Amino acid sequence: MDTEERVEVVLPGEVEPEGLEIRRGSVPVPGPGRLLVRTEATGVSFAEQQMRRGRYYDQPPFPFVPGYDLVGTVLATGEGVAPELAGTRVAALVKVGGWASHVLVDAADVVPVPEGIGAAEAETLVVNGITAWQMLHRKARVRAGQTVVVHGANGGVGSVLVQLALAAGARVIGTASARHHEALRAQGVVPVDHRAPGLAARLRALAPGGVDAVFDHVGGRGIVDSWRLLAPGGTLVSYGSASTRDAEGSKQWPVLKLLIRVWLWNALPNRRRARFFNIWAGRALAKDRFRSRLRADLGQVFAALQRGEVTARIAAQLPLTRVADAVRLAESGTVSGKVVLIP
Repeated sequence: MDTEERVEVVLPGEVEPEGLEIRRGSVPVPGPGRLLVRTEATGVSFAEQQMRRGRYYDQPPFPFVPGYDLVGTVLATGEGVAPELAGTRVAALVKVGGWASHVLVDAADVVPVPEGIGAAEAETLVVNGITAWQMLHRKARVRAGQTVVVHGANGGVGSVLVQLALAAGARVIGTASARHHEALRAQGVVPVDHRAPGLAARLRALAPGGVDAVFDHVGGRGIVDSWRLLAPGGTLVSYGSASTRDAEGSKQWPVLKLLIRVWLWNALPNRRRARFFNIWAGRALAKDRFRSRLRADLGQVFAALQRGEVTARIAAQLPLTRVADAVRLAESGTVSGKVVLIP
């Protein structure tokens, strides 16, 4: 192990993708309760696209190593950790630090990856899979026979949401660019062009009585249209403010505005619910409960992958040292699925 070196990508400030820096150093040693994981796959999430613009609402101060999640093999275990974990393949949700060849993580935070699932495949389903599963089953509690609207149905989270909703027996209406409609139709989704005028009216025409759930990652003004689509008893799940990615000004304000809206809507006696989804909610207050839920939910997603209900959408695989190309590709809006980095 002494011959190995650690390679990591550093985000030095608000830079273009070419401004990301490659740094090399020695491989760290895990302390008590921790593991050293050799990363086999990490990826470019929407969070990193916001972070490089300084727009992610609780990102650490620059410089830091981005990387929301990773899949890899345990190389070494620290004191108090079962030594037999060494050599096993695990997934971890880390928020930052994943864009590195070797990462230290708390042993309690890793989820085992079942045999037969490749590292890149598993990587596409860590943050995206947990997000989709928890929104669908814990927030909206979608059941067979219900109708749901998924905005960005071809995106990282959206594509998993669509598949899990179909597996649950729901009718799915998905918004996406016209070039993705054929693929969505083949899955059983009713596609709607999100760029064409009169989107809200066209969605309403497809479900005149309203829908049971709307999953909205766009935020901004369109969130009001999403709320109005709900039938009585329906749930709006808001999970981001993609519309403000390139905006100026406060990075907290778009999220705060969403939270205020959600609170106001829930205060109204209207038999509809709004939920703001944050994957980290509950971690600070009840860490053990947070971890067991995460392990259970990612386990469900991996099981759905093994059953063929969900497919791992790998848009491209690029070496970690080509991170600038990977970020450009992920931000281009031309790919379906996740851009995966291979250290």
